[in-house]
Amino acid sequence: MLFLIPALGVLAQRRLAPSAQTAVWWLVGGLFALAIGLRFEVGGDWFAYLGYLYRAAGMSLIEVLLHGDPGYYLLNWVVAQLGGNIYWVNLACGAILMTGVVAFARRQPLPWLALLVAVPYLIIVVGMGYSRQAVALGFVLLGLVALGDSRLRVFVVWVMIGAAFHKSAVLILPVAGLAASHNRLLSLAWIGAASLIGGYLFLFDSVDSLWANYVEADYQSQGGLIRVLMNAIPAALYLGLHKYLALKEGERRLWWWMSLLAIVCIPLVVISSTATDRVALYLIPIQIFVFARLHTLVQDSLWRAYIVLGVLVYYTAVLAVWLFFAAHSFAWLPYQLVWLV
Repeated sequence: MLFLIPALGVLAQRRLAPSAQTAVWWLVGGLFALAIGLRFEVGGDWFAYLGYLYRAAGMSLIEVLLHGDPGYYLLNWVVAQLGGNIYWVNLACGAILMTGVVAFARRQPLPWLALLVAVPYLIIVVGMGYSRQAVALGFVLLGLVALGDSRLRVFVVWVMIGAAFHKSAVLILPVAGLAASHNRLLSLAWIGAASLIGGYLFLFDSVDSLWANYVEADYQSQGGLIRVLMNAIPAALYLGLHKYLALKEGERRLWWWMSLLAIVCIPLVVISSTATDRVALYLIPIQIFVFARLHTLVQDSLWRAYIVLGVLVYYTAVLAVWLFFAAHSFAWLPYQLVWLV
C-alpha cells in the first residue's frame, strides 16, 4: 500500500489542484509516519530498540545527555518519563523521517516519483528497521534542502541534530564545504571546524570500537554490495549527464560530490561491507534526486513518460526482489499494526 500511494500520485499528479497539494502531502506524510510508528514487531532490530527504551527509563537526565547518541536516548527518556511506550518513540522517529522525505521530495521536478523512489529501501527497510539512522537521515534530508538554498549554517545545524541520533551522520558534513560555490575557502574552513566539533562530540571517542566492530571483526552485511550499487547507478548517470540538467551551481557541485562518494563506496564495500553499507545510507538521496529528474533530459513528452514508467518499474522490481529474496526480509513480514494484533 505504501508503494501504491506515490504510484497513484505519479499518475494523477496533474489532476490535483495546486491548493490541494499541501494538504495531500501532509495527509500522505502523516499516513506513512503512522505506518512506521505503529508497527508491531516489524524490523530486524525491533527487540534491540525495546532495550534502548528500558535502559533510558533507568537513567538520569545527565546520564542520558552524556551517553552515545544522546538524541535517541533523550527521546526514549522523555517517552519513559511520560509513561509512554515504544510506539511513541517509533511514531516520533517516523514523523521526523517523513518530514525530511516530504520536504526533499517536494523540491524535485516530480515529487510523487521522488516519494516512490524512497519507499522500498529508505522508508520500509531503514524507516522500519533502523530507527536511529532513519531519524538521522530525516535531519540530513532537511539539511540537503537547506543546502540547496545555499543555507550552509542551517545544513550544519540539521546534520548535527541528526548526529545526536546516530553519530555517523557527521560524515556528511564535509560534503557541504566541497560543494560550496561562493566564498569556497571560508566555507571549507567553516565546515571543517563544524566537522571537527561534530566528530569530537559524537564520533572520535567511538572510532576504536567502530573499527573493531565493523572492520577487524570482518562483519559482512548481506546485500551490502547491492545497496551500494543502487546508489552507484544514479550516481554514474549524474556524473555523465549533469551538464544537461537545469541546476544551480551549488546544487550541481553538491550532487557531483555525493555521486563521487557513491562510486567510491564500491571498492570500500570489499574492505567492510557493513561499515560501507551504513555510510551509504546517507547517500540514498542521490537515488531520489536523479530518478525524479531523469525525464527532464528529453523534451519529447512520450519519451518522458517512458522514462518515468521505467523508474516506476525498476523500483517495483527492487521492492519485489527484497520482499521475496532478501535474507532478512522475514523480520519485516508480515506487516503488523499494533491495533490489529
